[in-house]
Amino acid sequence: MSVTLTFLGHAGFLVEDGGTKIAIDPFLTGNPVATMEASAVRCDAIVVTHGHADHFGDTVAIAKANDATVFGAFELCEYCSEMGVAKTEPMNPGGQVATDFGMVALTQAFHSSSYEGRYLGMPCGVVVRLGGVTIYHLGDTGLFSDLKLIGEIYQPDIAMIPIGDRFTMGPELAARAAQLVAPKVAIPVHYGTWPPIEQDAEAWQPEGVEVRVMGAGEQWDWGST
Repeated sequence: MSVTLTFLGHAGFLVEDGGTKIAIDPFLTGNPVATMEASAVRCDAIVVTHGHADHFGDTVAIAKANDATVFGAFELCEYCSEMGVAKTEPMNPGGQVATDFGMVALTQAFHSSSYEGRYLGMPCGVVVRLGGVTIYHLGDTGLFSDLKLIGEIYQPDIAMIPIGDRFTMGPELAARAAQLVAPKVAIPVHYGTWPPIEQDAEAWQPEGVEVRVMGAGEQWDWGST
């Protein structure tokens, strides 16, 4: 079981298993730390945690260019369809969709979700199972105790956890979140993109959880025996 992760910067990733490539929160245009143009992204599916521009980002353009399927909250997918995206899988928190590559599930998250003033449904975390690996992107959630239950249910190998503060958890609460979810590896996200969310990711060390700090454009091959 193995996957390759490419960090797009801020909170976005490409995840692939050699056959399927999935984009998560592909915010590239206007992202000051991005090393890739949206036009260079090749993917089969896009999974979006919520509608804010720094997560929804280039979803529409990338979906159209790749004939990719967008997975996300019902209202977010409705908006994508209005914008000409041909393939969507509308969902809501607690729901799960079986796919050819594995599955996508949405979890509860405490945040907000809109795009250019339009409500785009509930903010979510997303769970993706690809290549036998389970990945949990917490989105922009605040801390809540059911993160422990989500971790117990999905048993993620990898979790992407926001640490930037102000709009998400800061390092202290994010450490508690990592300990509740208990992934094999935690990747800090949503920090350092702009001055209000500057953090020292190297100093973020949740107890009992391995941390992998990734730079924008960096690839990481994750495999388990």
